[in-house]
Amino acid sequence: MATYHSLSFAPLQHLCVWSNRKNFCRLFRFAKRCVFVQCAKLPKLAYFRNVKEVVHQLHCCGNVDATQDSSKETVIQVLRKRGLIDQTTGPEVEKLCQKPVRIYVGFDPTAESLHVGNLLGIVILRWFQLYGHQPVVLLGGATGKIGDPSGKSMERPLLDNETIARNLQGIKRNFERILVFSHDTTNPVEPIFLNNDDWLGKMGFLEFLRDVGKYTRVGTMLGKESVRNRMNSEEGISFTEFSYQLLQAYDFVHLHKHYGVQLQAGGSDQWGNIVAGKELARRLLGANLHGLTFPLLTSSDGRKFGKSEKGAIWLSPEKLSPFEFYQFLYKTSDADVIRLLKCLTFLPLSEIEELELRMNSSSFYKANTAQKLLAEEVTKLVHGEEGVKIAERVTSASSPGRLVEESILDFDTLRHLKGEIPSKEIRREHLLQRSLVEVLVECGIMKSKSEAKRFISNGGCYINNRRVQELDRSISKEDLVENDMLLLGIGKKQKILLVATE
Repeated sequence: MATYHSLSFAPLQHLCVWSNRKNFCRLFRFAKRCVFVQCAKLPKLAYFRNVKEVVHQLHCCGNVDATQDSSKETVIQVLRKRGLIDQTTGPEVEKLCQKPVRIYVGFDPTAESLHVGNLLGIVILRWFQLYGHQPVVLLGGATGKIGDPSGKSMERPLLDNETIARNLQGIKRNFERILVFSHDTTNPVEPIFLNNDDWLGKMGFLEFLRDVGKYTRVGTMLGKESVRNRMNSEEGISFTEFSYQLLQAYDFVHLHKHYGVQLQAGGSDQWGNIVAGKELARRLLGANLHGLTFPLLTSSDGRKFGKSEKGAIWLSPEKLSPFEFYQFLYKTSDADVIRLLKCLTFLPLSEIEELELRMNSSSFYKANTAQKLLAEEVTKLVHGEEGVKIAERVTSASSPGRLVEESILDFDTLRHLKGEIPSKEIRREHLLQRSLVEVLVECGIMKSKSEAKRFISNGGCYINNRRVQELDRSISKEDLVENDMLLLGIGKKQKILLVATE
């Protein structure tokens, strides 16, 4: 049975007197057993000069501070410190979480993918999972047919069953990398995936009115902020969306009755629905359930986090490439980056706070260090190590003045570059066998042939990151990556992508 306590300093201090290789192996195995974080990332066996180096290694590859004793700190305390709790239903929540509980967060299938605004709910579940609690992911196969009015000024369009089924499959994949660890023996607390259509879909209208509606007061329902806002608007609210809070409330009752769930988490706009579920459980079952909300992510200027000029920042690579996801995070402002590191990553708070101090001391801080760390950590969380490699590869290829290995300029890399650097379409027949000098001028990159020749002669021109110095160099089919694109570099600052068309 794995232990869910992080490694405390005292046992290491006691064991560090073991100096021979055999005993050090025992110490290292002991350390891996004691740390509940992602132990697969621990380095292979190596000699450390002292106990501080061992602690440092565990600290760097873990998700929480390796010197803290998590038995003295509940997950609620950790979340509070990181600014991840908005409200709770009372001090009993912290006491409840001193022992393993089941906690659920609901996700309606409104699209084929979750977006970065939904990520906070997954992060909350992951934190509970790391502290030995079991996460329950509730997919809203039934509630997705209705639509939650919370935070919406207009009624959502109704989705057909086929679309909902497709969306359910899509968003379930978003969880698999973050919460499912069947291959990881150090973290056996697997999540439970449920679909509320399995019980709400089987409940008749009269049965619902008798078993649920009877125990709910209309005055309380009308008092919900989301309902009041909609009733006071020109759009109004339909009975369908008005009833949504009853469905979510009954979900909490059903999950407690059949799965022992005691705690519900949701965004701050879900507070009314969570309280409704707590009250319904008290009336129906005499149970004392609890809830907590986390703040909705917004930027320092009040804008909703998770939107770009191009639209939502999706978690699925099919809807948004790892590179675009990475770039969105990399462009985070200095005013927001530290808060997002606390909210969206599992880096130790001490490391984030140290970084914040360095940010405030310009002489010890390299610009965008925090943004790069945020982009790396969150991209790794959502897309894995491979996603980070893809993102960094494309970033290197797009950076002015950067020469990257020719081998990384594959079709996917160049495809992702389109839209990130200047690009120009040119007919393939006009491009092939033309001299490089002519292409540079015709594409508007150079003003004259003499200027183009001067750049080439001085070694300032590159085709697919290879320096070209031959004045008679022409563009050949071999220069086109998959017969489609080539990357021209001019000097240290300018890159342009040429896209061949028919």
